[in-house]
Amino acid sequence: MRETTKLELAGISSGYGAIDVVNDVSLSVRSGEIFALMGKNGMGKTTLLKSILGLLRLSRGTVSVDGKPISGKSSAKLIASGIGYAPQELPLFQDLSIRDNLRLALRSDRDLAAALDRVYSHFPFLKDRLAQKAGTLSGGEQKMLILSRALMLQPKLLLIDEISEGLQPSVILNIANALRHEREANGTTILLVEQNLDFALSVADRWAVLKLGAIEDQDHNAAGARERVLQHLKI
Repeated sequence: MRETTKLELAGISSGYGAIDVVNDVSLSVRSGEIFALMGKNGMGKTTLLKSILGLLRLSRGTVSVDGKPISGKSSAKLIASGIGYAPQELPLFQDLSIRDNLRLALRSDRDLAAALDRVYSHFPFLKDRLAQKAGTLSGGEQKMLILSRALMLQPKLLLIDEISEGLQPSVILNIANALRHEREANGTTILLVEQNLDFALSVADRWAVLKLGAIEDQDHNAAGARERVLQHLKI
């Protein structure tokens, strides 16, 4: 099967105000693959994701999905077009129920039942606790709810920011299985920003290291990848 590019970053730079945090980044993520972007804190990983989604304005370069430029489009339009986003922070409505937090991902209730069934298949605990307020969930449960909300629209491209941070191994394994299933069953393309090297490489087809806002190294996930990435993270 001929490989196609789902997400293309061509020389993008972006940041906050007049200061660029991401500098001249070019990256291709193929359709149906999981691509892990790794790096230490403060290297520009979150800035890069926000720039893709239109939450930050590009100072240079273009972002394309399926060969079509999306730079300049609002994040709301991009999400509606099939881009899912699971941010690092906890953007949940703490006083709303689990059901209401999930429902807000959809435009109408027409597809609610089917969407809920999809997320139940990954995180069954949600089904019996729909009326529970999101703010009463544990940290790991809230992370699973954030990912579930991103999956409600069955996105074709999913951006995930530090989903494993602070989670116990059993929860990380559950999330890893969910990502593999979405890729294999639905052909979902996933750009995964992570510091957890073992988790990232357990699911990724390819990887890159971001250092000081620029791509330092990238390759397929093959033998020796862990040691190679670790050398970059130690510096």
